[in-house]
Amino acid sequence: MNFIFLSSSFAPFQPTPGLALWSLIIFLLFWALMSKFAFRPIADALDKRNGDIQSALDEAKKAKEEMANMKAENERILGDAREERTKILSEAKDMKNQIVSEAKEQAKLEANKIATNAKIEIENQKKAAITEVKNSAGIMALEIAEKVIKKELKGKSEHEDFVNKLVNDFNMN
Repeated sequence: MNFIFLSSSFAPFQPTPGLALWSLIIFLLFWALMSKFAFRPIADALDKRNGDIQSALDEAKKAKEEMANMKAENERILGDAREERTKILSEAKDMKNQIVSEAKEQAKLEANKIATNAKIEIENQKKAAITEVKNSAGIMALEIAEKVIKKELKGKSEHEDFVNKLVNDFNMN
């Protein structure tokens, strides 16, 4: 029975006003010490960490915006470069066509000049050949005439009369 008595008189918490008062004073003192030395530094550290996270998020957002701006700028520069390349290629093609047409025109002029010079040279050669043929024919005619006249004119007096007649004909013309 002894055992039952002991167990019925034991109470782990007996709310007596003195114990409750001291428990409240100790709790308030513990709470004040904790708020001064533990809660405030923890709250400050949490606020600082929250600020750092917000700052990192803001910087990330700013970096993302800068990257978007850079991408847009790069696209614009790339578009300008493509446009410039197209313009340069077009100008080069136009210049090539102009140079080719100028070369063709120059070649035509040179060909015409060469053809004209060749025609003039051919005409000169033709005239020279005709003159040479005429001279050769004249010389041949004179030689033939001389031989014919020598054969027909047998005497010296006939020769002299014939020469005088030719000189008179020559003077009249």
